[in-house]
Amino acid sequence: MLNVRSGIIMGALSLVASASVAQADGKLALYCSAQEDWCQLMARSFEDATGIDVNMSRKSSGETFAQVKAESVNPKGDVWWGGTGDPHLQAAEENLTEAYVSPMRDQLHDWAISQATSANDKTIGIYSGALGYGYNTDLVAANNLPEPACWKDLLKPEYKGHVQMANPNSSGTAYTTLATMVQLFGEDEGFEFMKGLHANVNQYTKSGSAPIKAAARGENTIGIVFMHDAVKQAVSGFPIKVVAPCEGTGYEIGSMSIIAGARNMENAKIFYDWALSAEAQNLALQVNAFQVPSNTGAETSESAPDMSSITLIDYDFSKYGSSAERKRLLQKWDNDVSVLPQ
Repeated sequence: MLNVRSGIIMGALSLVASASVAQADGKLALYCSAQEDWCQLMARSFEDATGIDVNMSRKSSGETFAQVKAESVNPKGDVWWGGTGDPHLQAAEENLTEAYVSPMRDQLHDWAISQATSANDKTIGIYSGALGYGYNTDLVAANNLPEPACWKDLLKPEYKGHVQMANPNSSGTAYTTLATMVQLFGEDEGFEFMKGLHANVNQYTKSGSAPIKAAARGENTIGIVFMHDAVKQAVSGFPIKVVAPCEGTGYEIGSMSIIAGARNMENAKIFYDWALSAEAQNLALQVNAFQVPSNTGAETSESAPDMSSITLIDYDFSKYGSSAERKRLLQKWDNDVSVLPQ
């Protein structure tokens, strides 16, 4: 029944797309903040489904937010798909994105709709995933390191130079890490944690998934990432063990937004509807993207982290996705953490 319904939806979207090609010149500028292979698959699959030409560019969510803001006087993008929800919420608050209520909305999980409600329908949830880390078991053994199981394990002096995370200014994953520590431990202790972690970090990357890719290649031992990114490396055959930290952890609601003033607004809405369909969300399985999809009819891989078995904090998306709070925390991290010696 779900496959038949998805086919009907796809057919209807194709007809709508055909009708609007002349109006929008059959083009779509897609800003994508998920993993590169997933971004490419989404772009090409949408082209196949609708005949609309997609110009896709991939950047981390923090970088994409900065680009959308810089281009706001003369928008060049149409849709921003993927990446953590916090910068999407900030973009909504700053009126950088457009309100849209999709007819696909009744097929979504409550958490995806809650994301839309909190942003006055200027964004919506497309997947969710828990924060954690992964480590290279070969390197842990070779360096005679203890196996970490908690966030605070990463502060141990023996892990100096063995931990990698992204920069929270450019990466939504890393900003979620910062906001998680503040909510998990309280602001004072949370920033003390970030300072202690800083002493063990060997590099701050631009991309949120880069630390675990480096661990998979044997270039780094521990990568702080969303757990599904660590699972992807483990399933690909690398010696990566995935950790749901013992104290509990934050999570993301990966989001999608239409950019305010989009040049191809009708095509943006067509993509938005298509991307919320079960069929489009099932494409994730082809590229080992192990997030939990927002469409209730979409498939979740057996390898995906079981969100029900992970201790999740009550992440305050409205507060930590707000412009003022995000700017404040990033400024405090810049001033109090990033300048410390390593």
